[in-house]
Amino acid sequence: MLISSIHNVVNGGGLWQIKNFNTYFWEDSAAGTAEMLSHTISSAMSSFSSIQVIDSHTAGEPTRVVIDGGPDLGNGALTERLTCFREQYDFFRSGVVNEPRGSDVVVGAVLLEPFDQTCEAAVIYFNNVGYLGMCGHGTIGLVRTLEHMGRIGPGEHRIETPSGVVTTTLHASGQVTVENVPAYRLHKDVSLDVPGCGVVTGDVAWGGNWFFLASIPGLSLAFANVRELSQCAQAIKTALAGDGITGTSGGEIDHIELFGAAEATEADSRNFVLCPGNAYDRSPCGTGTSAKMACLYADGHLSAGRVWRQEGILGTYFDGSVSVKDGQVIPSITGEAYVTGETKLFFAEKDPFRWGIS
Repeated sequence: MLISSIHNVVNGGGLWQIKNFNTYFWEDSAAGTAEMLSHTISSAMSSFSSIQVIDSHTAGEPTRVVIDGGPDLGNGALTERLTCFREQYDFFRSGVVNEPRGSDVVVGAVLLEPFDQTCEAAVIYFNNVGYLGMCGHGTIGLVRTLEHMGRIGPGEHRIETPSGVVTTTLHASGQVTVENVPAYRLHKDVSLDVPGCGVVTGDVAWGGNWFFLASIPGLSLAFANVRELSQCAQAIKTALAGDGITGTSGGEIDHIELFGAAEATEADSRNFVLCPGNAYDRSPCGTGTSAKMACLYADGHLSAGRVWRQEGILGTYFDGSVSVKDGQVIPSITGEAYVTGETKLFFAEKDPFRWGIS
């Protein structure tokens, strides 16, 4: 049977998906199919020798934007391009953000032409283990990167993400405000029996990613406690999965946000956020702040337009607020980012860690 460029192949009960590689082969056996699949992916890998990136950090959390040399994902809807990226070029994700070129904490972004022509740019965010629907700190960093490239100046700019279109404002001061996708609380007061932490009660909320938000009495949100905070958050994530607690449509709750009293008198709260891949967010987390404000609004503790200053684990902060449009809570966050470098990454064919250590 002849298999061409867009198709599904069933191999040993699993579904292999190959698209846009423009390859043809005969499916004589499962072994032959796997061999040809390996050859096809190897061919795709060999097409990358170097890429151009711009690095920045937002409140301490790094973002790496691929501006040239990235994979050809076509020009379809962004969700389709994300699927293409995930299924065909995941090796590229790993090579860009994982060691030895990156680290667990780096968030990557591929800069793309928008499908929605009202947008300045489109972007797909990724990290050390997978992909993000939206990234608040990353979007702030992306806007400063676009300014650095000379593509935009102060004013309003729409950015297309897999979670939806977000509206950003680059201020003359260099600060960036991101009007995020609608945020909401799905579940209130969910109790978990968490080994090492006891019974933990928190909320499940969406802020562009899925979050479980909880306060842990007796566990200080001091930077010196990062190891203990990480262990607790990892245990909570495991307990959520074990109890079958998810977001809508079975969405994985892959961010854990622990919150408590702020250290700075001018801040409203302090948080620690564990991201997918078990790296903690150095910033106050844009989507996490959005989820937090959605919960506060639902409880009547945050009115529309009031500024909420969210302190992160490093003592940096985002200023947030919410508005209500058509019955939906629309969070906005404001923060600062700084471009830290322009880099050309090389992927030597003989490099044993060409596509990262993962």
